Formats: sequence, structure tokens, C-alpha cells
Amino acid sequence: MTSYDMAAPGLPAYRDLNVLRWLAAYTASVMGDVVYFLVLSWSATRATGPSQAGLVIAAGALPRAVLMLGGGVLADRFGPHRVAVASDATRCVVILAAMVSVVLMPPSLWLLVPVALVFGVVDAVFMPAVGALPPRITAPEQLARVQGAVFMPAVGALPPRITAPEQLARVQGMRGLSIRLSNAVGPLLAGVALAAGGAAGAFATAGTLFALSLAVLLTVRVSALPPTDRQAAGRAELRDGLRYVRRHRVLAPLVVVIGLSEMCFSGPVAAGLVLLADERGWGAAGMGWIASAFSVGAAAAALLLTVRARVPRAGPVLSGALCVTAAGAVALGHAPALPSAVAFGGLIGLANGITATVTGALVQTETDPRYLGRVTSVTTLCSLGLAPVLFPLVGVTVAVWGAAMFFTVCGGICLVAALFSVSAPALRRAELHGPGTERPPER
Repeated sequence: MTSYDMAAPGLPAYRDLNVLRWLAAYTASVMGDVVYFLVLSWSATRATGPSQAGLVIAAGALPRAVLMLGGGVLADRFGPHRVAVASDATRCVVILAAMVSVVLMPPSLWLLVPVALVFGVVDAVFMPAVGALPPRITAPEQLARVQGAVFMPAVGALPPRITAPEQLARVQGMRGLSIRLSNAVGPLLAGVALAAGGAAGAFATAGTLFALSLAVLLTVRVSALPPTDRQAAGRAELRDGLRYVRRHRVLAPLVVVIGLSEMCFSGPVAAGLVLLADERGWGAAGMGWIASAFSVGAAAAALLLTVRARVPRAGPVLSGALCVTAAGAVALGHAPALPSAVAFGGLIGLANGITATVTGALVQTETDPRYLGRVTSVTTLCSLGLAPVLFPLVGVTVAVWGAAMFFTVCGGICLVAALFSVSAPALRRAELHGPGTERPPER
């Protein structure tokens, strides 16, 4: 797995078979995640009641947050493809073991907590690894030629930085589409599996999806770092990765922006929508319409950036999308009627989708390939690790000040992220660099 699956010159990422194989593996994995979390929550609620179900979910979320940075170290040390394959295989085994367990005995707290705990640990390794793969799975053919030589043996050792920036943006857009598709289809699969086969059937469905992901991931061909770089990555530690991010003129402010922009939109807004719909009397159907509009908007952004070849002036685009998200969040909280709330939900999804795609592509193009696993683990932690801390604050804020205040606060946080991105000169001038383009030096 150390050579490029080269595409024809100018072939976009969405027509690159190697990229499509990665996308299929990623989609199956995300869909398996959705099914797993739903069956885990359902089984915990049925077996122990709502009060204990939170304990089961926390048992998986805590190790994932704590060990995420360590997962990035492993991805850099052993290679993201190898780590992703190993962790995907482990997740498959864990879920299938859970299936056998619930067949032999009813789901209980003592069974579900260990499953959630082990899965959370493995997830902390898998997520940085799979996130670090995109720069190594697509590259323009002309860069594989050295002074007219065709596919020299050294091509497999070319660093992943040679990937064209527009292809990275496209891959990030395709990844966004994958997430939206998985979030739409996953709950349906989980519901059908639970109705037909109970918890065992649903665990079997999740395990099958992980097995499918593993099988396809094994066919994905990736580039390898040069031997000297590989050794350097093996000797590097977490502290080196954090120091690298802190000293980088673009990544340092970008990580802050990612953390702020995702703080409300990785989960708390979903809880806020429930409370907003209840407060305004729109009911579950109204909440569903707003959430669907958000997903459609995000999918539209992902599709647009998948097809579009370039994202010029990525820094200003990022700031503008954050400002639109901020305005949309405030407007949603003060929407007088359901139709306008649905429209604002779609606007937020569109702007948030652009933000996620551009930040993801900037991380991929700006990061030295030796540090990509660790940097990905930092950004993933910022995206997912802060959200659980805010869940209790959602209910308190809505109960005391109302849903409008909650969404106003979310808009304020996004506005702070936009102002921060504008105030950082390197991020304000950031572009999706092409191969060989000079990058801002580290501080």
C-alpha cells in the first residue's frame, strides 16, 4: 500500500477510483457509527432507564476525547492507512462480540459500558487516521513524472503534499456528502434492524458495515513518506505535534477557529432545535423540517465544493461563511414562524458546510505530512470534544433565558470565530496552495 493509484491528467477527485474507494469505506464506517450509537442508546435506555443511559454514552465519549491526541501520534508513527485498517478491524470485532453477548444474555449496564468504553478507545485511534488519509490518496499524474521519466520507483515515496489543492477541496466536499448521507440513511437502517432483530440484529448491522468498510479500505492505495521522514514521525511525540501547531502561522489560528465554529454545531444545536420547536409549539414535525433543511444546506455546500475546481481566497471565504452562519443562527432563534425557521436552518447548513470543507482543506494543505495525524487529532478533538461539555448548558440557557438567547449565543460564538480569522494575518491571506507554492513559515 505504498504507491499511488494515479489518475489521468486533470481527472477530478470524484472520478478517481482510488478516492471513490476511500469514500465508500468512509461512508460505510460513518454509517456503522450512526447505527452503533443509536442501538447503544436504545439498548441502554431499555435496559437501565434514561438516567443510566447517559452513563453508557459518557463511557464511550470520555476515552475518545482523552485519547484522541494519542491516536494522532499513532497515525503519524505507523502511517494513517495501517492504523485506520487496524482500528476498523478492531471496531468490527468489538461490535460483533457485542452482538453475540446480547444473544446470550439481555443487554445490561455491565455489558454496554465495557462495549462503549472499548469502542471509544478504538474510535480515538481511527478518527485521526482516517482524517489524515485524503492527501495521500489523490495526486495529479504530472507530478509523478520527474524530468520526463514515467512512474519511477521513487513515485511511491513522494510526500502527500503533492496533492493538488482543488482535489483536496473536492475530497473534503465528498466527505461532507458522505456524512450527510450516512446521517440520513443510518437511522433508518438502525430502526429497521432493531424492529426486525432487536439489539442483536442492530449490532450485527453495524458490524457488517464496519466489515464492509474494512474490506474496501484494504483496497485503497496510498503514498508513503520518504524513509527519513517516516523515522522522524516515529520518533516524534505528542508534545512535538502540539508545538508544531502552536508555532504554525496558519494552523494555530485555524485550530482556534475550528474549535469556535464547531463548538455549537457538533451537537448542542440539535438539542437547541428540540427546545426551540417545543417552545414555539412547532412540535416534532417542525423540528424535523428545520433539521432536514440544515442537512440539505450542508449537502448542497458539499456538492458545490465537490464539483467546483477551486476555492479562491480561502481565508476570506472562511470568514464570510462564518459571518453568514452567525447571522443565520441569530435569525433562527428569533424566527417568528416555522417557514422562516426552515429557511434559516438551510442557510446555516449551507454556510456551515462551506466552513467545514474549507477548514478541512486548509488543514490538509498547510500541514507537514509528518504531523498530519496529530494535527487531524487536534482539529477532531476541537470539533467533537467540546460539544459534550456544552450539552448541560443548552437546557439551562433555554430554561432561564429562552431558545432565542441560546441561538444568539451560538451566533455570537461564530462571529467571534469570524473576527478571529480576520484578525490573524496569515489566516486572512490563506490560500489552498498548489504544489511547490511557498507556505507561510512557522513562527
